[in-house]
Amino acid sequence: MSISLVTGGTGYIGLYVVKELLEHGHIVHTTVRSLRNQHKCKPLLDLQAAHPGKLRLFEADLLVQGSFKEAMHNCDTVYHIASPFILPQQTKNGMKEIVEPALKGTQNVLDEVNETQSVRRVVLTSSLVSMYCDSSEVYALPEHTLTESVWNTTASPTYNPYAYSKAESERLAWRVTSAQSQPRWDLVAICPGLVLGPPLSSGSDSGSLRMLEHMYEGSDRYGIPNYSYSIVDVRDLAVAHVAAGEKTEANGRYIVSHAKSTSMLAMAELVRPFHKQARLLPARAMPKLLVYLAAPFLNMSKRWADGNLGIDFDLENRRSKEELCVVYRPLEETFRDHYASYLARQDVH
Repeated sequence: MSISLVTGGTGYIGLYVVKELLEHGHIVHTTVRSLRNQHKCKPLLDLQAAHPGKLRLFEADLLVQGSFKEAMHNCDTVYHIASPFILPQQTKNGMKEIVEPALKGTQNVLDEVNETQSVRRVVLTSSLVSMYCDSSEVYALPEHTLTESVWNTTASPTYNPYAYSKAESERLAWRVTSAQSQPRWDLVAICPGLVLGPPLSSGSDSGSLRMLEHMYEGSDRYGIPNYSYSIVDVRDLAVAHVAAGEKTEANGRYIVSHAKSTSMLAMAELVRPFHKQARLLPARAMPKLLVYLAAPFLNMSKRWADGNLGIDFDLENRRSKEELCVVYRPLEETFRDHYASYLARQDVH
């Protein structure tokens, strides 16, 4: 019987991966920072009740060496998902807040993988930003299209530290994989775009969800930056993760995202038909000059604006569709379901 470990089981992505694994019949171990946090653990406890004897919860801290030993015991597949998504404007010290924890966490998990003889595969949740930093870099590629062979070489601890942390964490994972003197386990990297869709937990603190909900609530009603994201539904992302662990032929890096980027204004238009107060949604893109003027107050730079505003691009997601059997649901469904879950959470609070 396959036993899988999911790090960060209470997280936005981790919860869905745990759920998908259980529905596929796996025994699942997952880690949480504190078993005493009943609010955070409740969705996992609900899954535990729905799948008796199939889900075990363990306390573990990414930053504590040896913390994953008990949780990883007898596991054959490790899904390393735990890593915060923090919007750049929320960061004061990129190296301390994002980069160092991400690298140390990845190293600690992989050190334990090297010590655990049962592990045969690690599925790493990386990111598209491990491939690029600014949209202009993708636009400069052949056919303005991002492929899995591209690596982010321009992010730094001071310029987009989140992207830098994802790129360096993935590089570290590949180095550790190739350093095995007698290869026992292999690595598959899942590189999603902006992850959206209905969370399984009312306590989800994903930065991507907060960004969208600020738009729902009218923060951008007078105009929104003309910035485009590549998007994936969290439910499709969970399918990709589980397939990457189950399919022995899965290998390398996978772009997991819709094939075209979507502007923030286009996101607003997707929500408009069912938003209860559509007047709160932005109806126009913010002029670039205004973004320049506002940038210091938003913790953004002219470099970022020049490299990202008004730039759309494509993504080569063929491998995820053909090898991981991901069927990307329409964006309309993602936004409709997320907005419905947002309203439900508002009613609860």
